Amino acid sequence: MTEDDPAFPAASLILMRERRSGPPELLIVQRSASLVFAAGAYVFPGGRVDPADYEAASRLHPALEPEDGAARIAAVRETLEETAIAVSPAEALVPFARWLPKERVKRRFDTRFYLAEAQGEAIPVADGVETASAFWAAAGDLLARCARGDGRAIFPTRRLLERLARFSRFSDARAEAERLPQRIITPWVEHRAGGDWLRIPDDAGYPITGEPVGTAMRY
Repeated sequence: MTEDDPAFPAASLILMRERRSGPPELLIVQRSASLVFAAGAYVFPGGRVDPADYEAASRLHPALEPEDGAARIAAVRETLEETAIAVSPAEALVPFARWLPKERVKRRFDTRFYLAEAQGEAIPVADGVETASAFWAAAGDLLARCARGDGRAIFPTRRLLERLARFSRFSDARAEAERLPQRIITPWVEHRAGGDWLRIPDDAGYPITGEPVGTAMRY
């Protein structure tokens, strides 16, 4: 696959729940080791947008732009399938980020990330097929786990976790998402004297905007 090939539309849900003390937790899944894309990695629940998602969006949310509506349906559907946690309604989701790689990768996805606040104390259950585990974790704790070598996250997930770790409550994350203009994040390789870096824009809300190519998990 090259950057000229069409990317698959995809959607992920960043489900956040607040606690009485400490930073909010996020719903995280660990992908099964047998999968082609991001095998064994920590990610937010999500997946490809299916044709049926477009049909459901046109019927249930006709006021939304078709691509946006279908992606919202897919984010909610995939979360239910992968973690057994139901989220509704799709119109309440907050667009948070959109990532589209251009380099040659095994699977190239145009992924929309939506933010939602969790209601209640739902216990996630992994589906055992696409997801090996599902759990709640604070963004900072998950980043520390990856730093210790107890897990790994692909480049977009790492950057999103670093961004989310800055928020002490859901309303802060929602406010930033509504304040920043929506844009597509497309990483690029920057050649430096000490080695190549994978980079993203400095003004898109991400506190860390680069990582050595040698350490970045890209798929």
